Amino acid sequence: MSALEVTLLRSWAGAPERQRATLRGLGLYKINDVRVVPDTAASLGMIGKVGHLVAYRRLDQPYQPTGRRHRKGKKAS
Repeated sequence: MSALEVTLLRSWAGAPERQRATLRGLGLYKINDVRVVPDTAASLGMIGKVGHLVAYRRLDQPYQPTGRRHRKGKKAS
């Protein structure tokens, strides 16, 4: 599975609540925030809903999950 790099380019002030929820789901909170998400139909659908606020590009490397839940050697609590 490849990955997508998503960048928030425009502020979400004044955007409808559904679009704000979509941006939170993508992990984008501030302008110029960048997140790497898996290249799935769900991710592309989310990007399509807020396409006027974000930019994305496909990465050649496979998607590697990051964050607390994906650290090695530690239990998720």
